[in-house]
Amino acid sequence: MATTNDLKNGMVLNLDGQLWAVLWFQHHKPGKGGAVVRTKLKNVLSGKIVDKTFNADVKVDTASVDKRDMQFLYHDGDAYVFMDTETYEQLNISPDTVGDAANFLLDNQEAVVSVHEGQPLFIDLPASVELTIEYTEPGLQGDRSSGGTKPARLETGYETQVPLFISQGEKVKIDTRDGSYLGRVSA
Repeated sequence: MATTNDLKNGMVLNLDGQLWAVLWFQHHKPGKGGAVVRTKLKNVLSGKIVDKTFNADVKVDTASVDKRDMQFLYHDGDAYVFMDTETYEQLNISPDTVGDAANFLLDNQEAVVSVHEGQPLFIDLPASVELTIEYTEPGLQGDRSSGGTKPARLETGYETQVPLFISQGEKVKIDTRDGSYLGRVSA
């Protein structure tokens, strides 16, 4: 148990038998009345996001979530196989649990897997990853007032927009939160 004053981003709460991850929180003291804590919560299993307001100092049930450093080994069609880097234990994780992180996973990549009572909940990747451009059209310079972009397919199969000067075979840095291009990786 914890109070609403102890909330932190990434904390997992057990509300009415469902697990909710805290995405955002803010302590608010209106001019009249008592202080409240506004939160944005994400249902761990369904992915639904809701706004919830708690009174300050209210006790909330926290879920015991074990965050393990794991290494992605391979995708066998039905599941993504991860290995615990300390115990070398392998864990099969369903594609639903992996979600959008699958767009940025390469073999032997490190990730943090959150587990609750033996059940994998979600995967945290680094903020950015370095991937190679598998295919993109050559960029043509033309009459533009600002820099243009073109579609590019990464080595994981994910498609994103990159600047016109990027060519096939180059390594680029990609933001794992929204899949956007961050920059070139210098050799």
